[in-house]
Amino acid sequence: MKVFAIADLHLPAGDDKPMDIFGPHWERHFERICEDWREKVTDDDVVLLPGDISWAMRLSDAKGDLDAIGALKGIKILTRGNHDYWWNSISRVREALTGRTYALQNDALRVGDVLFAGTRGWILPAEGVQADDIKIYERECARLRLSLEAARRIDKNLPLICMLHYPPLTDEKRDTEMTRLLKEFGVSHAVYGHLHGPSLYGAFRGVHDGIEYHQVSCDGLGFKLKAIYEF
Repeated sequence: MKVFAIADLHLPAGDDKPMDIFGPHWERHFERICEDWREKVTDDDVVLLPGDISWAMRLSDAKGDLDAIGALKGIKILTRGNHDYWWNSISRVREALTGRTYALQNDALRVGDVLFAGTRGWILPAEGVQADDIKIYERECARLRLSLEAARRIDKNLPLICMLHYPPLTDEKRDTEMTRLLKEFGVSHAVYGHLHGPSLYGAFRGVHDGIEYHQVSCDGLGFKLKAIYEF
C-alpha cells in the first residue's frame, strides 16, 4: 500500500472557473491528473488532497467535483484550503462524500498501520503580518494540536502523516509553532500545497528535525501525484 499526495486541484464547480485562464500549462489539468492517478493508484492506496479542492462557493455546487474525486481509485483524504468556501459543516461535507473519501477536521484517521491528521494552516507570523492573520494562525495551531492529539489517542506509536494547506515553514523560516507541534507528536511526513508560480521557489522540501516535508501543489508537480510513503 502506498500513500500519494497532490494539492490545489481547483476543480471548476461545473464550468464556472476553468484553470487555463492562469496559463496554458493548466489546460486539461484535471484530466492529466486523472490519467496519472489511474496509472499509479490501486484500490488499497491512499491519496492525500490537502486543500483548494473546488472553486465552488456552496456545498451543492461542489458536489460534482467531490463525486469526480470519489470515482477515482484509492482511499482519498481531504483537508480544507483557503479557497474551499463550500466547506462548512463537517457533518454535511462528510455526507456529500462518496467512494471511500474522508474529510479531516480537528480529528484523525487510521488507515492500515498509518495515522493521518491535518488542518488548513495560515500565513506564518512575520514582520508586517496583520494582527487578524496572527489570530487565525494561532487558531489553526490549536486545530492542528487537536488533530494530532486525536491521532495519538488512536495509537501512540504508529507512523503519523500530517496534511496542511499552507506551508508550515519556509526555506528561511524553518522553526515555527506548527513545526514544533509536528515534532512534538512524532510526525514523520508533512505535505502541504497553496503555493503556485514563482512562490514555489521559496518552498522547503526535504527533512527538518526528522520530519520530511513535501510541497505538493499540482502545478509544481507537473500535474502528477507524488509518492509519499509505502506501508
